Amino acid sequence: MRPAPLWLLVTLQAAVSAASLVVEIVAGRMLAPYVGMSLYTWTSVIAVVLAGFSVGHWIGGRLAEHPRGLALTGWGLVAAAFSTALAGVALRASAPLLMEIGSPVGAITALTLAAFFLPSLFAGIPAPVLTQVSLAAPQGQGRALGAMFAAGAVGAIAGTLLAGFVFISWLGSAWTLAAVTGVYLCAAALCLWLARRLSTAPVMALAALAVAAGLLAARPGPCTVESRYFCLQSIDVAADPARPTRAMVIDHLVHGISARDAPEVMFTPHTAMLDALARLRAPRPGFSSFHIGGGNYALPRALAARGSGPVTVAEIDPAVTAMAERDFWFDPTSATILHEDARRALLLSPERYDVIIGDAFTDTAVPQHLVTSEFFALVSGRLTPGGSYLMNVIDYADRMQATGSLVATLRRHFPVVEVWTEARRPAPGERVVMVIAAGHEPTGTDSFAVPAPERTTFAALGPDFVDRLATEAMVLTDDFAPIDRLVGARD
Repeated sequence: MRPAPLWLLVTLQAAVSAASLVVEIVAGRMLAPYVGMSLYTWTSVIAVVLAGFSVGHWIGGRLAEHPRGLALTGWGLVAAAFSTALAGVALRASAPLLMEIGSPVGAITALTLAAFFLPSLFAGIPAPVLTQVSLAAPQGQGRALGAMFAAGAVGAIAGTLLAGFVFISWLGSAWTLAAVTGVYLCAAALCLWLARRLSTAPVMALAALAVAAGLLAARPGPCTVESRYFCLQSIDVAADPARPTRAMVIDHLVHGISARDAPEVMFTPHTAMLDALARLRAPRPGFSSFHIGGGNYALPRALAARGSGPVTVAEIDPAVTAMAERDFWFDPTSATILHEDARRALLLSPERYDVIIGDAFTDTAVPQHLVTSEFFALVSGRLTPGGSYLMNVIDYADRMQATGSLVATLRRHFPVVEVWTEARRPAPGERVVMVIAAGHEPTGTDSFAVPAPERTTFAALGPDFVDRLATEAMVLTDDFAPIDRLVGARD
């Protein structure tokens, strides 16, 4: 084995550590088109990656005692490169089967294991071996140990920052994994060189593997656009090509459908309810509205088509707005668009609105800071006299825990809280789409029928039933708002 200066080992350890953390951050993004981005997603990613590192460190400890440990570590890094390159392939191949798991948490964990356990395992192997080699450096053993541990931590920090702020937004997930694959192969070559095992044949083999692994890792994923926040897809769903209709998919869920020739028609139940209730509850015909989230901008587009009052949209992701303009016939001059978090936008501006519309619910991925008592107090203060707050909710018909907590929390700030949904009896265990309306006066009707896109009747749940939902429910606060658990699948 060639003598290895401490600086070289430190650099190698930092590079491998950085690459492994890049993969961890990319894992969350790559899972989003299948299971969304939620507390459950990140919990699974962190747990699986740490489990992989733990097994890899144990294997590396055994290799550190082996006479050819450094060479075997080099080939372990080759395995890290290929398993990283194949992560997207593994995810796409296993998703159809694993998504059938009944529990959302089980499906998320299984998908994460299938795609990202092996890359983490192989990336965990080098640390014990490189640390063992560093102890033979001319510097003292204590200094060497400290430098190697520090290199691992600094590399992890650098990898996290680079993934979140540079690689994903500039390269996308696929090319980021291709870059990590290249780092692992370079690290493998260096380990084999230090172990005096890098002859012509291994060099040619590594070159061929680098090309193959790079091509595998760089295969495009499902995203039409991969932004700093979401995986966005624009999908043509038109039955008649002459009358284009498109769906916007954000991560794994449809966030809106729009038809070019029918701007006033809503194609999903929750947007149909939000649209109708906004008009039914508005204190005047030309009402002003503030929209939490743009999605495909179907509702702001409909309000503009009807000649309603001023529209303001807080959409955190500029890429969502750009896609709505390009693919969903939204005119950006018809609204004031704020590319920032909705709570921050409301906090910084004293402007008041006749209707505030919250479209933050997807499934288990709900921004917690938009469902708390403190946020609803802010919303109440930004409404004009007679104004209303509307928000969509997705919950299980036989639980309704999230709905009950939202009603209980809203009642702290609004004297009237109604729950609206499609006027039919849901099937046992069905996930139900609802809209909560909060204000100072009840809606002037207890039912209405609007196109969604077929004409559909929606009705308010009975007051006594809503009271029962809220009686035993917790009030959500900035300190404690376990909305992910409340809206989770049945036990």
